[in-house]
Amino acid sequence: MSVDNAAFTYGPSADHPGWYTWDLKDQDRFNAFVMGKLLVRREDLPGGGPAVRLRMFPERRHSNLLDAVHGGITLSLIDVSLFACMRHAIDGDAAGSVTLDLSTQFIGAGIVGQPLDAVVEVLRETRRLLFLRGTVVQEDHLVAAFNGTVRKPSSR
Repeated sequence: MSVDNAAFTYGPSADHPGWYTWDLKDQDRFNAFVMGKLLVRREDLPGGGPAVRLRMFPERRHSNLLDAVHGGITLSLIDVSLFACMRHAIDGDAAGSVTLDLSTQFIGAGIVGQPLDAVVEVLRETRRLLFLRGTVVQEDHLVAAFNGTVRKPSSR
């Protein structure tokens, strides 16, 4: 399945079977310019509910002075993952939505050179809001946990 709308282009990744690209059309914007290549896929949680996994590939430019993934990059991955989840879990309008709240607990350091994943699930959806939670992981290594609230776009 390939999708092309006003803000995003995504479809199957040729280099990563089972994953989809998550690209902004405007490559000069934050996601592409700072984060680099992003991939997304939908997964099933142990209870059967949907989760969305957003993956980035940390490079040296994403590191802090300790040679770990910079906390600002981890926060950015989390923020982008809220909208990837909105799009892939509930087929929502990610481009017209905004983050209202984001609470993050840093638990471990991210390792440069290894894929960094934000795994997100929808806790509750109302007419105007989406409540989400998730973790940032590198394989079995827990980097962060988070909760966020996204406001859906106004119908105009």
